[in-house]
Amino acid sequence: MKILLTPYDPAWPVLFHREYEWIAWALQPDQVHIEHIGSTSVPDLPAKPVIDVLVGLATFDLAPVAVERMVAHGFTYLPQYEDGMPFRRLFIREVDGKRISNVHTVEFNTPFWRRHLAFRDHLRSHPEVRDQYAQLKLDLSQKEWDSVNDYAQAKTDFIRAIEAKILG
Repeated sequence: MKILLTPYDPAWPVLFHREYEWIAWALQPDQVHIEHIGSTSVPDLPAKPVIDVLVGLATFDLAPVAVERMVAHGFTYLPQYEDGMPFRRLFIREVDGKRISNVHTVEFNTPFWRRHLAFRDHLRSHPEVRDQYAQLKLDLSQKEWDSVNDYAQAKTDFIRAIEAKILG
Protein backbone atom coordinates (compact mmCIF):
# COMPACT_ATOMS: atom_id res chain seq x y z
CA MET A 1 0.00 0.00 0.00
CA LYS A 2 1.08 3.56 -0.69
CA ILE A 3 0.60 6.29 1.89
CA LEU A 4 -1.54 9.19 0.72
CA LEU A 5 -0.07 12.49 1.84
CA THR A 6 -1.78 15.75 1.06
CA PRO A 7 -0.34 19.27 1.11
CA TYR A 8 -0.90 21.23 4.30
CA ASP A 9 -4.51 22.31 4.60
CA PRO A 10 -5.28 25.52 6.54
CA ALA A 11 -8.57 23.87 7.56
CA TRP A 12 -6.74 21.36 9.77
CA PRO A 13 -6.61 23.67 12.83
CA VAL A 14 -10.36 24.19 12.42
CA LEU A 15 -10.89 20.42 12.26
CA PHE A 16 -8.73 20.06 15.37
CA HIS A 17 -10.94 22.57 17.17
CA ARG A 18 -13.99 20.45 16.30
CA GLU A 19 -12.25 17.36 17.66
CA TYR A 20 -11.28 19.36 20.75
CA GLU A 21 -14.96 20.14 21.29
CA TRP A 22 -15.96 16.47 20.86
CA ILE A 23 -13.32 15.37 23.37
CA ALA A 24 -14.15 18.15 25.84
CA TRP A 25 -17.80 17.10 25.57
CA ALA A 26 -16.82 13.49 26.34
CA LEU A 27 -14.36 14.23 29.13
CA GLN A 28 -14.28 16.73 31.95
CA PRO A 29 -12.30 19.61 30.44
CA ASP A 30 -10.95 20.65 33.85
CA GLN A 31 -9.25 17.24 34.19
CA VAL A 32 -7.61 17.04 30.76
CA HIS A 33 -5.25 18.95 28.50
CA ILE A 34 -5.92 18.65 24.77
CA GLU A 35 -3.26 19.37 22.12
CA HIS A 36 -3.08 19.15 18.33
CA ILE A 37 -0.05 17.01 17.41
CA GLY A 38 1.28 15.20 14.38
CA SER A 39 1.89 16.55 10.93
CA THR A 40 -1.50 18.24 10.58
CA SER A 41 -0.46 20.51 13.47
CA VAL A 42 2.57 21.91 11.62
CA PRO A 43 1.92 24.57 8.96
CA ASP A 44 3.36 23.75 5.53
CA LEU A 45 3.94 20.08 6.35
CA PRO A 46 2.27 17.47 4.11
CA ALA A 47 0.30 14.87 6.04
CA LYS A 48 -2.21 12.10 5.96
CA PRO A 49 -5.47 14.06 6.33
CA VAL A 50 -6.29 12.73 9.81
CA ILE A 51 -6.10 14.96 12.88
CA ASP A 52 -3.86 13.64 15.67
CA VAL A 53 -4.90 14.71 19.14
CA LEU A 54 -3.00 14.27 22.39
CA VAL A 55 -5.11 14.16 25.53
CA GLY A 56 -3.35 14.49 28.88
CA LEU A 57 -5.22 13.07 31.83
CA ALA A 58 -4.55 14.52 35.30
CA THR A 59 -3.67 10.96 36.34
CA PHE A 60 -3.70 7.76 34.31
CA ASP A 61 -6.05 6.29 36.93
CA LEU A 62 -8.73 8.19 34.95
CA ALA A 63 -8.06 6.04 31.84
CA PRO A 64 -10.96 3.59 32.42
CA VAL A 65 -13.39 6.48 32.83
CA ALA A 66 -11.93 8.17 29.73
CA VAL A 67 -12.46 4.97 27.71
CA GLU A 68 -16.06 4.69 28.86
CA ARG A 69 -16.87 8.33 28.12
CA MET A 70 -15.04 8.53 24.79
CA VAL A 71 -16.82 5.41 23.51
CA ALA A 72 -20.17 6.77 24.73
CA HIS A 73 -19.48 9.93 22.69
CA GLY A 74 -18.76 8.21 19.38
CA PHE A 75 -15.05 7.39 19.53
CA THR A 76 -13.81 3.88 18.76
CA TYR A 77 -11.41 2.49 21.35
CA LEU A 78 -8.50 0.40 20.02
CA PRO A 79 -7.35 -1.78 22.96
CA GLN A 80 -5.04 -3.89 20.77
CA TYR A 81 -2.37 -1.17 21.03
CA GLU A 82 -2.14 -1.38 24.82
CA ASP A 83 0.40 -4.22 24.71
CA GLY A 84 2.96 -2.01 23.00
CA MET A 85 2.04 1.15 24.93
CA PRO A 86 0.31 0.28 28.21
CA PHE A 87 0.49 3.94 29.27
CA ARG A 88 -1.70 5.08 26.35
CA ARG A 89 -5.31 4.59 25.32
CA LEU A 90 -5.90 5.05 21.59
CA PHE A 91 -9.17 6.10 19.99
CA ILE A 92 -10.27 6.95 16.49
CA ARG A 93 -13.31 8.85 15.28
CA GLU A 94 -14.84 8.19 11.90
CA VAL A 95 -17.63 9.95 10.05
CA ASP A 96 -19.29 8.14 7.14
CA GLY A 97 -16.48 5.58 7.08
CA LYS A 98 -13.76 8.22 6.87
CA ARG A 99 -11.28 8.57 9.71
CA ILE A 100 -11.35 12.05 11.18
CA SER A 101 -8.99 11.70 14.13
CA ASN A 102 -6.58 9.59 16.13
CA VAL A 103 -6.75 10.42 19.84
CA HIS A 104 -3.79 9.42 22.01
CA THR A 105 -4.72 9.55 25.70
CA VAL A 106 -1.90 9.51 28.24
CA GLU A 107 -1.07 10.99 31.61
CA PHE A 108 -0.32 14.70 31.38
CA ASN A 109 3.33 15.82 31.40
CA THR A 110 4.84 12.34 31.06
CA PRO A 111 7.76 11.71 28.68
CA PHE A 112 5.34 10.64 25.90
CA TRP A 113 3.42 13.91 26.34
CA ARG A 114 6.53 16.10 26.44
CA ARG A 115 8.31 14.55 23.47
CA HIS A 116 5.29 14.83 21.16
CA LEU A 117 4.82 18.49 21.97
CA ALA A 118 8.55 19.21 21.76
CA PHE A 119 8.79 17.61 18.31
CA ARG A 120 5.73 19.52 17.07
CA ASP A 121 7.02 22.81 18.45
CA HIS A 122 10.48 22.23 16.97
CA LEU A 123 9.05 21.61 13.51
CA ARG A 124 6.90 24.73 13.82
CA SER A 125 9.85 26.93 14.74
CA HIS A 126 12.54 25.37 12.50
CA PRO A 127 11.40 25.40 8.85
CA GLU A 128 14.59 23.71 7.67
CA VAL A 129 13.91 20.70 9.92
CA ARG A 130 10.23 20.71 8.92
CA ASP A 131 11.31 20.63 5.27
CA GLN A 132 13.74 17.73 5.89
CA TYR A 133 10.94 15.84 7.60
CA ALA A 134 8.56 16.67 4.74
CA GLN A 135 11.01 15.27 2.21
CA LEU A 136 11.46 12.09 4.24
CA LYS A 137 7.70 11.65 4.44
CA LEU A 138 7.26 12.26 0.71
CA ASP A 139 10.06 9.80 -0.14
CA LEU A 140 8.59 7.15 2.16
CA SER A 141 5.09 7.69 0.81
CA GLN A 142 6.27 6.50 -2.61
CA LYS A 143 7.18 3.05 -1.27
CA GLU A 144 4.90 0.08 -0.85
CA TRP A 145 4.04 -0.66 2.79
CA ASP A 146 2.31 -3.58 4.45
CA SER A 147 0.65 -1.17 6.88
CA VAL A 148 0.49 2.46 7.95
CA ASN A 149 2.36 1.40 11.09
CA ASP A 150 5.32 0.25 8.96
CA TYR A 151 5.40 3.68 7.31
CA ALA A 152 5.26 5.35 10.74
CA GLN A 153 8.09 3.13 12.00
CA ALA A 154 10.25 4.15 9.04
CA LYS A 155 10.12 7.76 10.27
CA THR A 156 11.19 6.87 13.81
CA ASP A 157 14.96 7.33 13.45
CA PHE A 158 14.50 10.89 12.17
CA ILE A 159 11.99 11.73 14.92
CA ARG A 160 14.14 10.21 17.71
CA ALA A 161 17.22 12.10 16.48
CA ILE A 162 15.34 15.41 16.67
CA GLU A 163 13.90 14.53 20.07
CA ALA A 164 17.36 13.66 21.40
CA LYS A 165 18.66 17.00 20.17
CA ILE A 166 15.88 19.08 21.71
CA LEU A 167 15.23 17.10 24.88
CA GLY A 168 18.81 16.19 25.66
